[in-house]
Amino acid sequence: MKIFKQKILWAGVAIVLVVLMVFGLAMMGSVISAKPKNIPVVLVNADQPVQLPGGQALAVGELIQKQLTTNDKLPLQWSVANSEAEARSGLDDGTYYGALILPADLSGGIASLSGTEPKPATVTVISNDGLNVQAATAVKQGLDQAMRMVNAQMSAALLGQIGKTSGGVIPVTAAQALLAPIQVADESVHPVGLNNASGNAPGLVTQIMWMGSLASALVLFQAGRNAAKAGSSRMVSVAVQALAGTVITGLAAGFIVWMASGWYGMEILNQTDVWLVLWLAGLMFFLLQSALLNWLGMSALPLLILLMFFSMPLLNMAPEFLSNVSHDWLYSWTPLRFAALGLRKTMYFGGLDAASESTAVLWAIGGACLLTLLAAGFKKGKAATVQVEMAQVLPEA
Repeated sequence: MKIFKQKILWAGVAIVLVVLMVFGLAMMGSVISAKPKNIPVVLVNADQPVQLPGGQALAVGELIQKQLTTNDKLPLQWSVANSEAEARSGLDDGTYYGALILPADLSGGIASLSGTEPKPATVTVISNDGLNVQAATAVKQGLDQAMRMVNAQMSAALLGQIGKTSGGVIPVTAAQALLAPIQVADESVHPVGLNNASGNAPGLVTQIMWMGSLASALVLFQAGRNAAKAGSSRMVSVAVQALAGTVITGLAAGFIVWMASGWYGMEILNQTDVWLVLWLAGLMFFLLQSALLNWLGMSALPLLILLMFFSMPLLNMAPEFLSNVSHDWLYSWTPLRFAALGLRKTMYFGGLDAASESTAVLWAIGGACLLTLLAAGFKKGKAATVQVEMAQVLPEA
């Protein structure tokens, strides 16, 4: 058949394969190979060692600390805090995904198991859900598993010791307590709220804002280009784009917040703060997109689309889950990441003040893009060149 002899057919097949490979890499490349490593966790060892009847010292806290911090099988990076307040401060500022609190009566509780009134001690495992639910869940599961192993070791050791001293007869209350010498209490901080897509709402909202800003940038860019062809000053056209984009992104950010909470029931505690951060993110997106469009023309559109698709899978992932290539070559600089992080801090960590670091980066990127956009006003386009040539020819005529 002649259709198979057409070069455009095979060129189309090649283009489809290239598109599939590029977008497959964008959507799956960073996710498929993701696995947790070096997740920051803090340990508080407030345990006070006790003296056993035989004169030996019992320091269960030191034993647990040594076992956990030297365990290479756990994907955790340990820090040690001097107090529970210090550990909780690190959770509040997003330094740690979780914490393990060993109480002061830990050794005393273990020692009491050999008596008539056993009082098992309770350790607390804290997961920082607001920072990243996936990473916080991995921390919780890892610490719970580690404490089960410690419990099994303690139970076996205590059973053997008590069995020898009591002639093999163990009181019922002691036997029950020995099944779990250490109680584990789970606690979550900075919850993500209802209908927040399991903590992925900041990334989803960022993607929607990027698309809205891109649509605005395209419309205003085309309008500015038409105005320039009609004889309008290019600098005025660029300035109007920036001003109009500021207003449009503010309205778009407000609509997105209202839509998320009103239509889909997303629980947003600080709606005004979220709107302001989303407005800033949308404005930064718009200025970046407009700057590229005004300098490169419509050829910038594929770059902006690729940036979005390559960034999307990373927005809701903890950086500790990414491969070194994804982290260093994309996550470290993509502007969508700073917007999503700013929204996450605002939504789950107490409002605008918690997002100060991310908003500072957004302001810096937005300012640089604004200067780049305004500089495009001095660029001579085709319309301006034609007008100059006509002005040179007409006097001679």
